[in-house]
Amino acid sequence: MLLSAREISRTHGLQTLFTGVSLSVDEGDRVGLIGPNGAGKSTLLKLLAGEDEPDEGAIVGAKGLRAVYVAQQEVFPSGMTAREVVIDGAEHGVDVASMDHHQAEILAEMLLERVGFDDLHAATDASSLSGGWKKRLSIARGLARAAGEPDLLLLDEPTNHLDMAGIAWLEELVTRPGPSGVRFASIFVTHDRSFLERVATRVVELSAAYPLGTLAVDGNYTTFLRRKEEFLEGQAAAERSMANQVRQDLAWLHRGAKARRTKAKSRIDSSYQRMDELAELKSRNAVAQGAAARVDFNSSDRKTRKLISARDVSKSLGGRALFSGVDLDLGVGDCLGLLGPNGSGKTTLIRVLTGDLEPDTGRVVRSDPPPRVVVFSQHRTDFEPTTLLRDALCPVSDQVRFRGQAMHVTAWSRRFLFKDAQLAQPVSSLSGGELARIHIARIMLEPADVLVLDEPTNDLDIPTLEAMEEALEDFPGALVLVTHDRAMLDRLATDVLALDGRGGCAIVASVDQAIALERRAASAKSAGEPAQERRADTTPTTPAASAAPVPRKKLSYNEQREYDAIEARIAEAERRVSAAEAMVNDPAVASDHERMATACGTLSAAQEAVSVLYARWAELESKLA
Repeated sequence: MLLSAREISRTHGLQTLFTGVSLSVDEGDRVGLIGPNGAGKSTLLKLLAGEDEPDEGAIVGAKGLRAVYVAQQEVFPSGMTAREVVIDGAEHGVDVASMDHHQAEILAEMLLERVGFDDLHAATDASSLSGGWKKRLSIARGLARAAGEPDLLLLDEPTNHLDMAGIAWLEELVTRPGPSGVRFASIFVTHDRSFLERVATRVVELSAAYPLGTLAVDGNYTTFLRRKEEFLEGQAAAERSMANQVRQDLAWLHRGAKARRTKAKSRIDSSYQRMDELAELKSRNAVAQGAAARVDFNSSDRKTRKLISARDVSKSLGGRALFSGVDLDLGVGDCLGLLGPNGSGKTTLIRVLTGDLEPDTGRVVRSDPPPRVVVFSQHRTDFEPTTLLRDALCPVSDQVRFRGQAMHVTAWSRRFLFKDAQLAQPVSSLSGGELARIHIARIMLEPADVLVLDEPTNDLDIPTLEAMEEALEDFPGALVLVTHDRAMLDRLATDVLALDGRGGCAIVASVDQAIALERRAASAKSAGEPAQERRADTTPTTPAASAAPVPRKKLSYNEQREYDAIEARIAEAERRVSAAEAMVNDPAVASDHERMATACGTLSAAQEAVSVLYARWAELESKLA
């Protein structure tokens, strides 16, 4: 076991973030840490990384553990190049033995190449890099602090600011073995559902909806959602069962003294204990049911079918071609997904389509009268730190008008999951997700024909993302969606326009094609090929038919016997998990704290056994590869 946290608790000011949380990480684990905004995910990650101390409980790491923490946003010293940042990380690593400057230089070159840096970006001032390159540099510096081979990598929102190709690169980094052939373990706080689906071997949700503060499920995000639904259904059933028992207790307690003469003190105590347990169940189920903000975008109810049309549009900035040959029609019910590497011109194309910029060639035709465009920008307006939440939500008065109805700021704030006490607090006390919900509240007040969402998913928790998707599906206008959230694109986009960052563009059939386009463009750029001046070819490449098959290696006699039997062992272990889950979901067990704790321990042990078997299966498979 690499790391173990036992019954840790943490408060922030007067607010209790979490209490009694336990979590363990073994070699090769890839743990996705999710939860609603404000639950304390980033705080928990810092505690696990040793960046802070818990108020209660203990965190124990394996002897000599090389754990590296990469923050959500890192600031690099001005005047240091990206190469110098990584060299500095190597020279001030987590190992006791320091690395001399020459060794640090060699390691830095290897790591910069590993995370995709070319000579130009490596020699660039780190503080002037784009968000995506800063994220790669943060990870490279983290790897350097562990001599390139960490035992455990802790990442806070690692996909933020990365383009599609960057996210694909990150997936490969955390799932493939390092140079020495060893896979490091990782814990990552993320709201990227596709990343969770592809990468996580275990998903842990931190939430007050669960009796022990977390719900941990071995498997990917789909498996987690299924198990979560089963658990919450069982917990709701437990509440109904407990409510019936409490009603009977109350009727008995209210009987006349003569009628209940035989009443025993133990029965009275049991009755009041059940009332306390019912109150706790109600509280947890209320948290589970109210986890998402109520998002509902306002339209102008305009009936015009076609709102924006572009024909053969091109634009260059600073002598560099951003895009050319753009042809599209945007009307009511359309959702245009806009993809491309960072700096490829997505924001510029939006400004051309909405009339803020003129195209170099081609023409953009807008309906008459021009459509009302509302933009949710990734560069969100910062509030003064001393601004009260009340004033940020309602800057003019203590009321807003939404869909023609007046609503007091208290009711409006509750719609976005803010507590009444927070209205008098400064926005500096809010999390990134809570700040994002303020911006959603502001744009919901603006009627729109065309809604432009530029990286809307940054900092939002998964329940709010899903609520936003439902609202966007029902929006009776046109949408332009710039996002690297593949789940959102798959659900909403009617067309996907991919920019290759070198002047070319293409309407692609899928997000995977867009990623392939980005990778080909990046390869062409590094090879020095000329920029694309026409629509990019999206025909997928295929391996040569003449490639010879790689012969499979052989296992030892004992390994072959183990390999032949391991599927049956996994099936049996999964049956034990199912039985343990049924026990956890049993209302009678859920109402008994001791039995519930025992059942949760049994479930955790059963899930751990499955995880070990799958890891061994993968190890044997790798020997056959």
